[in-house]
Amino acid sequence: MLGSTLKILAGSSHPELAELISKKITRPIGELQTRRFANGETIVTVVDSVRDQDVFIIQTAAEPVNDLLMELLITINACKIASARQITVVLPCFPYARQDKKDRSRAPITAKLVANMLQTAGCNHVITMDLHASQIQGFFDIPVDKYGTITLQDYIQQHYEIDNVVIVSPDAGGAKRATYIADKLKVDFALIHKERQIANEVSRMILVGNVTGKTAIIIDDIADTCGTIALASKILTENGAQKCIALVVHAFLSGRAIDVIENSALDEIVVANTIPLSQRARECSKIRTMDVSAMLGEAIRRTHYGESISQLFL
Repeated sequence: MLGSTLKILAGSSHPELAELISKKITRPIGELQTRRFANGETIVTVVDSVRDQDVFIIQTAAEPVNDLLMELLITINACKIASARQITVVLPCFPYARQDKKDRSRAPITAKLVANMLQTAGCNHVITMDLHASQIQGFFDIPVDKYGTITLQDYIQQHYEIDNVVIVSPDAGGAKRATYIADKLKVDFALIHKERQIANEVSRMILVGNVTGKTAIIIDDIADTCGTIALASKILTENGAQKCIALVVHAFLSGRAIDVIENSALDEIVVANTIPLSQRARECSKIRTMDVSAMLGEAIRRTHYGESISQLFL
């Protein structure tokens, strides 16, 4: 049993994941009462006392993102003014992570805005998974622990024959993540390069590396419409890959994503349970789920007891 000063709270974004984490660390989830006024305003009441407690609030960037972010901010602030000693937000999927830089005139850096709001609300520490851009950690003036890659490594080792695996990055932006995993597993690495003749239109994709007769594993942080992953699987199959698999941390699966997956050359796509899947996604024969609750639970335990967390890091 963990220390008596530990308090676990869970927002309404992903009750299933929160329950799994609770079981891993053998600690019950404290009661929150969340409701909305007729005009859409959110009110959150922390039922249990959190005075002088080490509070961990579990929430993720599920739909509707804006409402759930506001719910999280209100919960943090409610704990702060109720005299919580420490408030850690367990945010498996960080909201607005793709808006991390000023890539055009008058564009907002919304990830920085979210960081500011979390700190202003009263957050002292953030635990998250596989940020879209590592510089988001620098948007905070509080500790931010980012996990994820070791979970992908363990999954690959447990489910595939390492001797026949090649790790593939679907674009140049994800090359660092993919090469890190390839180096740790001591396997080959391949990269798919996108060429654009017109802005935002991929004219062709070029494979750099050898995948012939191999199990090609595409590594990516986000699967949204799944267009890039589907195109990548087609290129890999055409270049002789024996099997084509995608490992993704955050599965948004927006729009026609399920249809794209079903009609693609992918043998399977493995997604972490950082975001709840729709019923249709659960029923898709090509989609597998990778449970990250054990890693998040261990991160909570080590943080609470002040133990080293370096083994869980990227």
